[in-house]
Amino acid sequence: MQIETSARLHLSLIDLNGSMGRVDGGIGITLDEPKLVLEAQKSSNTSVIYSDNCGSTDRGESNSKILYANMQIQDYLGISENYTFRVKSIYPAHQGLGLGTQLLLSTAKLVASMNNYDIDVCNLATITHRGSTSGIGVHSFNNGGIIIDGGHKKNASEGFLPSSASSMLPPPLIARYDFPKDWSILLVTPDNINTVHGKQEVDIFQKNTPISMGDVDRISYLTLMKLMPSVIEENIDDFASAVNNIQQLGFKKVECSLQENTVKNVLDDLKCEAIPCVGMSSFGPTCFGITDGSTRTTIKNLEDKGYNVIKTHGKNYGAIIKD
Repeated sequence: MQIETSARLHLSLIDLNGSMGRVDGGIGITLDEPKLVLEAQKSSNTSVIYSDNCGSTDRGESNSKILYANMQIQDYLGISENYTFRVKSIYPAHQGLGLGTQLLLSTAKLVASMNNYDIDVCNLATITHRGSTSGIGVHSFNNGGIIIDGGHKKNASEGFLPSSASSMLPPPLIARYDFPKDWSILLVTPDNINTVHGKQEVDIFQKNTPISMGDVDRISYLTLMKLMPSVIEENIDDFASAVNNIQQLGFKKVECSLQENTVKNVLDDLKCEAIPCVGMSSFGPTCFGITDGSTRTTIKNLEDKGYNVIKTHGKNYGAIIKD
């Protein structure tokens, strides 16, 4: 059995203030590329192998997530089976594209399905301990499209934490839209960047929260009254205005301010290419440009600067399982 899912952009968290009783909330976009394709077969022992085209991604960390999710879902189901997991396509971890969540959910979904269990994605996320801060990866896995989640009721004992360190249940999906078919997305990632994860990410959350309620108000207004209508109306200028402004507010402003100059140069170079919507996904270092125009010249210009560039689109459906 095989499952195919893909990366996502995380545009922003909405509320890391919490004074109104809720925290977090997220805005994101499901991507058509890059993809994760994972296959599982029963075998005499449990192992993880990789197809030749998987490149030099950090296999140790990917192996750990696959084996962890396999253990968690088998404990939940009360079964004991051995599987060979073959990674047929994968993209790098800690690049702002949400690989960890997709690996965990894909593994759990595969094992459950192979044992004839149909488990809701939020339960899968709880079993594998994902979606505790942002629900973008969880709901992208399930639904695709442009996702907005509603965050969590504030837990005073927990404070502000990334999903990897939080114990919250996955947040509710409050809005989901198709990504306009005529819009395209450029993913631009510089090489040799120190990425943010683990304890460093926890420390950044704790040192830079709560954010101002004024920023929360502004992000909320831009999301509700500009970003969401612009998607329905397929108005790239209004969409760009909303995203560009959100990227300069709240915790997203913190994330961007902590980047190395190389990442800041990518953002500047995308703006110089006259791409209307420019930003950084999650903690980076992957940056994005969204446009409804031609990007052929832009791609060459960016590649000439030594960046890794992928042209992709939004994906309007969730993970697919094949026997």
